[in-house]
Amino acid sequence: MLLAAIVALVAVGVYIVSKWRDTADDDAISTSELLSNFREMHSRGELTNEEFRTIKTRLSYKLKAELKDTDHEG
Repeated sequence: MLLAAIVALVAVGVYIVSKWRDTADDDAISTSELLSNFREMHSRGELTNEEFRTIKTRLSYKLKAELKDTDHEG
């Protein structure tokens, strides 16, 4: 009986965590949106050329990975 209660609690915990993760993923800003925001900041002079290049390089790797994941899902 105690084992069944523990299993039920673990199942409820897993369900709650999975729902929370799905909600967190929906609220995330896409990499392309981030890149656009940083591009605007650079054009307004809020970022130096070096800062923008560094950010762009790091985001380009993430964007390529996202595009590859999208291709595999479709």
